[in-house]
Amino acid sequence: MASSAPTAPQRLPASGWAWALFEAGRIPLVILISVYVFTPYIATVFVPDPVEGQAAVAEAGKWGGWIVALTAPLLGATLDRYGPRKPFLAAVTALLTATTATYWFAAPDGSGLTIGMVIAIAATNTVLYAYSELAQNSLLVRAAPGQEHRASGYALGLGNAISLAALVFVLFAFVLPATPLFGLDKSMHEPDRISGPIAAGLLALCSVWLFLVVPDAPHRGRSLPAAIVEGARDLRALVADAKGHRDAMLFLLARMIFADGKVAIILFSGVYAAGVFGWRTMELLTLGLITSVFSVIGGFMGASLDGRVGPKRALQLQLGAVILAQIGILGTRSGQVLYLPVSNAPVWDVPVFDTLPELVFLLLGFVNAAAVTAAYASSRTMVVRLVPAESAGRFFGLYALSGNLTYWLAPTLIEFATRRFGTQQAGFVPVIGLLLIGLAILGFVRGGERRADRAR
Repeated sequence: MASSAPTAPQRLPASGWAWALFEAGRIPLVILISVYVFTPYIATVFVPDPVEGQAAVAEAGKWGGWIVALTAPLLGATLDRYGPRKPFLAAVTALLTATTATYWFAAPDGSGLTIGMVIAIAATNTVLYAYSELAQNSLLVRAAPGQEHRASGYALGLGNAISLAALVFVLFAFVLPATPLFGLDKSMHEPDRISGPIAAGLLALCSVWLFLVVPDAPHRGRSLPAAIVEGARDLRALVADAKGHRDAMLFLLARMIFADGKVAIILFSGVYAAGVFGWRTMELLTLGLITSVFSVIGGFMGASLDGRVGPKRALQLQLGAVILAQIGILGTRSGQVLYLPVSNAPVWDVPVFDTLPELVFLLLGFVNAAAVTAAYASSRTMVVRLVPAESAGRFFGLYALSGNLTYWLAPTLIEFATRRFGTQQAGFVPVIGLLLIGLAILGFVRGGERRADRAR
């Protein structure tokens, strides 16, 4: 009897790599702009008061989040009915590239952009980023048929690699040298502001290949108004079809709440650290480099924990770790560790992070980075475990929809609490509340056990 040779694994096609590279080009907009360089500069230098700075950043997220929540679900359904995605994605990418580059003009002396302009641009970029993600994700099946998981994984790997390279480049080219590359003026915070053009350039460069080689969806013969009407009808049907799946819907509700808290912790971590400890670009870049390593560890940790205790228990442990770490972070600042007074004397001879409060803050931040990343992986696994295989596509549609609906919630709460109580710490108390509410709802979800337990 003839034996068949094992089939060699398929290689990712060029279109799959192009799709992954586009995703990789978007990630520096989060790492360089939102978390570690530009936004902390806005919150602590451009707006001299860090409390008002945190509130201003949250205000931008609030307005952008409202627009995304109100438009993104219908936009996605409309694109499905209309057909082509690439013309829309090209327009959004061009706008996002241009608006990101304008961050260079946010000079600290007020000679360029005003704070109102920066908030408006940041809110616009929140919307454009979400739209680009929506349109790009809808091209994945055509870009990498049968290899979607591989393209998605490679995209995250490439994105982290490009972001780390960008962080290192900014650190060694502009921050550490006494005379920065291109003669940038440190007194005008040009090493911070250059992150805008760098992120914009990476996005433009990494997007070209997608538009050249990724196949677009064909036009489905509908006018745009007809596609909008049919898209709205599809959204109603999507929600209606999910009725009867009590535990899956309950989980999506829990995830809708706690996911917003997790995103806020990541996006506002640089702003918070810059305000509480007075960290500037060098400290924040170093923080970003180390945190990225712990995020990778968290991804592997999530997969391992899922297998050991099941995704529901894993998610409960991960959210619990984030809550405890965040409570500790709010009680750690200069002269204080976990709400107890301590000395600010250096504990070792290093250029950065030399006091006990800073080291404890770093440790708690690393716990957050690992646990938040692991929770993303466990959340996807929960959906798979809670719904029949033939319904997975529909529920992942609801999964994406639920994420868009609360895009605004955490920034709104952070802005309100920060301004109401006048401290950065108070601004994060509602975020802990979101995590606790999501964790409580998760406790009522039945299912999500280990596969071995499920088979018994």
